[in-house]
Amino acid sequence: MTPEEARVRYNYLLTLCIRREESFGPLALTFIKDHDLDRLGLTPEEQFNLLMATSDVFAAEPKRYTHKLECLQRASRLLDRTHYANPELAQQLNFEIQKTSAELDIYTEAFKSARPPGPPPASEPCRLLVETDLPDYFMNIAQKRAAAYYQHKFKLSKEAKVAQHFTSTARKFEPDNPAVQKEFAGACAPFMAVRTAAFHLMLPFDLKISRTPDDPLEAGMRIWYATMGYSFPLRYELGKLCSYYDDQVLDIPMDDPNLLFVSASPVKEAEVGRVERPVPNDVPLEIGLPRAFLDGTNSLGPFIQVGCNFKVWFDPGSVNLLIQGAPDLHEYGLQGGAGLLTRTYATEKIHAYAQAVSEPWAEGLSFNFVNMHLQLLPGRREALVPFNTPIFSVYPVLARPHVRFELRAAKGEK
Repeated sequence: MTPEEARVRYNYLLTLCIRREESFGPLALTFIKDHDLDRLGLTPEEQFNLLMATSDVFAAEPKRYTHKLECLQRASRLLDRTHYANPELAQQLNFEIQKTSAELDIYTEAFKSARPPGPPPASEPCRLLVETDLPDYFMNIAQKRAAAYYQHKFKLSKEAKVAQHFTSTARKFEPDNPAVQKEFAGACAPFMAVRTAAFHLMLPFDLKISRTPDDPLEAGMRIWYATMGYSFPLRYELGKLCSYYDDQVLDIPMDDPNLLFVSASPVKEAEVGRVERPVPNDVPLEIGLPRAFLDGTNSLGPFIQVGCNFKVWFDPGSVNLLIQGAPDLHEYGLQGGAGLLTRTYATEKIHAYAQAVSEPWAEGLSFNFVNMHLQLLPGRREALVPFNTPIFSVYPVLARPHVRFELRAAKGEK
């Protein structure tokens, strides 16, 4: 930016300030932080005016006060170089700096829990032991892909980040003004935490669920008759739908609204890592792995259950596992089931229980499998989830006996 351009920009910003435009704060702070105002030829008085005006329009939220304090301190350092310099103004500015600094300290103290001096006390973290036949992918690669997915999808632009610091009581309808646009999903801390703090399950290949057999993915397909309360696996032979278990031909038209067709693409992730799941040996791994997943797929009424062979051991007395569809799953036309793993359920084979009592590391632990339960959204005829897209999320939560909801007594009550 040349000095001439800087002068034009400065005059424009002051015009926005005089008009009390909502875009003044974001544009002014960006200008201040991105440029050397002395090098651009702005006088000390002009810099002081801009810094003070900017400090005055920050949102009344302590988490924004770091930038407000910086503007005030820079203005204080400039004061002696201006013709505004006088003891009364310096004292007033110093009081404002002290007030802002104190409010920031109060916020910081409340926001960041105080830690006792010395090393933290030794404590055993809650153990979640996992058995899986895709250890590298599920435990490492998939978590990196999930982080990259959410960062790319919800990352705020520089302008949106700056706009977070300001608010205005005299707002105008300006939907096309990027300087005032700040209401993005990535700006909401709880919204992002539920995505970035979870353990995510995904697949290294595309997955498609549809009501018709049109355009299936090329690695393989499974068919179910699936409705609330009943489901049955089917095969397609010689133009007819047959029982998956024998050759009985079933009189089910291909446009029956209860049919579900589940297909998968070849593996598209280049770093799957170790594969300990048995796969068909008559096809390459990139075809065999999706087929192995399809062979392990089942149904639960209208839900398709994708078996992940992801077994988790945990202490049910201290922690439970909340399992549910990933927060953005609906964008792909699907909704996920949700469940709370609180203990070992009595649906496993005898050898699983034998292991639980014979292995020293399993003492006191419960176990369960984390699977994906997927259903088409109402009105959707098909849904496709691209590879490396978070499909299900796992959240460790406190076991219910460790939590008690209490009504806080009103002031003056015992």
